[in-house]
Amino acid sequence: MDPAVDYAIAQTRQMLVGLNVVAMTGAGVSTDSGIPDYRGQGRVVKHPLTFDQFLASSENQARYWARSYVGWNRIASAEPNDSHLALAKAEQTGQIQQLITQNVDGLHQKAGSKNVIELHGRLDRVVCLDCTESISRQAMDGLIQATNPSMNRSADIEFTPDGDAEIEVPKDFRVPTCQNCNGRYKPDVVFFGEQIPQLRVTEAKTAVERAEAVLVAGSSLTVNSGLRLVKQAKELGQKIVIINLGETRADNIADVKLNASAADVLRALFL
Repeated sequence: MDPAVDYAIAQTRQMLVGLNVVAMTGAGVSTDSGIPDYRGQGRVVKHPLTFDQFLASSENQARYWARSYVGWNRIASAEPNDSHLALAKAEQTGQIQQLITQNVDGLHQKAGSKNVIELHGRLDRVVCLDCTESISRQAMDGLIQATNPSMNRSADIEFTPDGDAEIEVPKDFRVPTCQNCNGRYKPDVVFFGEQIPQLRVTEAKTAVERAEAVLVAGSSLTVNSGLRLVKQAKELGQKIVIINLGETRADNIADVKLNASAADVLRALFL
């Protein structure tokens, strides 16, 4: 590892000793698990379906579910990498008190983390927009397969962190309707342009208020929900450490910025 990064890791380790630390993670912590990010270094920026677009037409809903049906297996079969394992161990040893993630892949819990606030929800749950009944993603896949038996799940198709696979949607693709009210199903995640549930926002803000330091890993903080929490921490006089390959929107207020792989740094800090 670069000597400058080694020095910054040692500085971070010393800075965080004995503090109440909240960790905040983005898509960059899951890339080593085979899940791509939206804006990582060297990647073409992806523009996923927005909430308004999803609601606007049955065609857009068909596009989402057909592409997600193909891409979901890749996320469901992903395993935690050293980033997730390091943060889980840090929680177990009392070095991190709370984890807030912008990811929807469930890999932090798979690694053993318990105190997790999933800011943007998670992909393995599906909710009806009309009656709010919830089903598992596995159950939704069964419904999609039953109504679209010719759909092919190729392992070679490019996909995004929300499981959106780059495929041409068949014109005859049928979206299953809610088994309870015949309404519209939506993944239990916060789409771009959708509001995060207020209770979840309050929970995250309260966690930051109680903290003494915030450790950001694998996020460019492009999405305002994460950036607001870091700015809140700064206003409260807390220490801020950012680990990310490439620039973030909070680099100018960080006490330490490590331009390095989240897995490499978190492994060195906690494993």
